[in-house]
Amino acid sequence: MLLGPQALTRKLQIATLLREEPGRVGVDPHGAPILLGEFLAMGLSGAQLDTVQAQGFTADSQASADATLGLDLVILRDTRGRSEAQALRALQQAAPGASFAYQHLYLPAGGGDGVQDSAAAAASGSAPHRVGLIDGGVDPANPALAYARIEQRDCKTASVSRHGTAVAARLVDGDPDTLYAADLWCSNAVGGETSSLVDALAWMARERVPVINISLVGPDNPVLARAVQAMVARGHVLVAAVGNDGPAAPPLFPASYPGVIGVSAVDAHDRVLPESGSGSQVAFCASGVVGRDAMRGTSFASPIVARRAAQLLDAPREGAAAQILQRLASEARDLGPPGRDPRYGYGLLSP
Repeated sequence: MLLGPQALTRKLQIATLLREEPGRVGVDPHGAPILLGEFLAMGLSGAQLDTVQAQGFTADSQASADATLGLDLVILRDTRGRSEAQALRALQQAAPGASFAYQHLYLPAGGGDGVQDSAAAAASGSAPHRVGLIDGGVDPANPALAYARIEQRDCKTASVSRHGTAVAARLVDGDPDTLYAADLWCSNAVGGETSSLVDALAWMARERVPVINISLVGPDNPVLARAVQAMVARGHVLVAAVGNDGPAAPPLFPASYPGVIGVSAVDAHDRVLPESGSGSQVAFCASGVVGRDAMRGTSFASPIVARRAAQLLDAPREGAAAQILQRLASEARDLGPPGRDPRYGYGLLSP
C-alpha cells in the first residue's frame, strides 16, 4: 500500500553525505555520521593535552561551552591521517581517564521543498515571546517571519536553509516574537557537528532563552549529553524532534535525553506519520505536515510544541522542564491508547 510522501530517513541522509563528501564524512562503528579526523575530549589535564599533541593531534578549546556549561571541552584533530579507530585508540592510550567522543553530525528530522507555512500570513496580535532555534540558517526575508525579531548567532558566511526557515515559521507562527536562531551550517556543505550544537546551546544559555527547539537528530554522544544536562539544570526547556526512521528504529538524540521534550508527528487526520519515531522519548505529537505534504516529518511537529512551551515560560527557572511537561500534558488531547503511549505520547498539541 502506498503511504504517500515521507520524510527522508537518516539512512538516506547519511548515504547522501557519504557520497557527496567522502573525504570529510565517515561513520562510527554504529553507522552514525561523523566528521573524519575530529574528536571531542573532556577532562584532559594540561599534561595529558601535551601528550595528545605530541601524538599528532591539534587542539582547540571550546571556551564558550567551558565557561557557560562547565564542559571542559577540547576539539582534537588528527594530523597523521590515521583511521578513526586507530586515532581513537591513540587518544585513549595517551590520556587514560579522559573522555573521548566522535565529532558526530546531527541531521534535520524532516525535509521537502517548501519554505512557508500558510498559517503564518499575518501577526495574530498575541504577546511576543522569546524562543530559540538550533537548525540551518533562517531567511529573515521570508514572509512567514515578517513580524518576528530575529537574533542570529554570528556566522562567517550566512546561509539560508529551507528546513530551518520552515521550522522557524512554525515556531513564531506569524507573531512578533524574538527568535534566537543558531545556524549550524553557515554555508558549509557539512554541518551539524556536536561541538557546534553544544556551542549553540551555550549561546542560548548566555542569552537566557527559556525554550529551545532542536529539529535535528543523531546518536547518543557523551559531550552532547553533558551539555543537555547542564541546560536542563539551568532551567531551560529543550524541545526536540524524535526523528523519521520509523517506530522500530532505536532512539535518537537529543530528543531521548532525560529532561528533553520529544515530539512525534501526525498528519491532517491526526494519524501518526508512519515514519515517525516511537518510544518512551515521545512526550507529545503535533502536525508534521507543512502545506500539501511539500515538507513533512517530526521536524515540523516539534516547533508547535516548543511554541506553546514558550508561551508558558518567560525565563529559565529551576525545574522548568518538568513543570512545563506537566502543564502541556494537561492540555494535550489524548490519541491512541488511553494515557501516555510510545507513538502519541501524552497526546496532540495544536497550534
